[in-house]
Amino acid sequence: MTEPGASPEDPWVKVEYAYSDNSLDPDDEDSDYHQESYKESYKDRRRRAHTQAEQKRRDAIKRGYDDLQTIVPTCQQQDFSIGSQKLSKAIVLQKTIDYIQFLHKEKKKQEEEVSTLRKDVMALKIMKVNYEQIVKAHQDNPHEGEDQVSDQVKFNVFQGIMDSLFQSFNASISMASFQELSACVFSWIEEHCKPQTLREIVIGVLHQLKNQFY
Repeated sequence: MTEPGASPEDPWVKVEYAYSDNSLDPDDEDSDYHQESYKESYKDRRRRAHTQAEQKRRDAIKRGYDDLQTIVPTCQQQDFSIGSQKLSKAIVLQKTIDYIQFLHKEKKKQEEEVSTLRKDVMALKIMKVNYEQIVKAHQDNPHEGEDQVSDQVKFNVFQGIMDSLFQSFNASISMASFQELSACVFSWIEEHCKPQTLREIVIGVLHQLKNQFY
């Protein structure tokens, strides 16, 4: 309703009607502005945090590739196929894989060498014990009196033993390479130089010489 004395066409009435409209409330407009500003600020913060996290991830990957190029020797060697260009990530990874495979092969080779050396040590210990027993037996019986045999007979016993051992040695040893030869030698010792085997060889040689000389 219009106030008494005021016509509907009065301009002051229109202004009053305009300010009474909720859609034009200045407080509401200010609230909408602050809310929109807050939303934009939150999005900016999230975007900035995501950008920083992504940059940290890329920096960590770059440091990893730099470390690989420093550690892997083949990455430091000049590749004439690419000239002075910086190595790509794919090439760095491939060189790293190749180097790891090389290290695995070297490790396996060293383990085989250690195993061979252990066999060598074991064979030398056996030979040491045998020689000590021979020396002790000779010291306990330096003279045989009338039963003492000549040096020729002693040599014939030794020669007969060696000839028998050489037959198995020659049949068991490979000459493909020095490394294979070394491995075969100690395998032959472990198989054909056992105390029981040597005993049988010596008994056979002694029987043969006894029939020959006596």
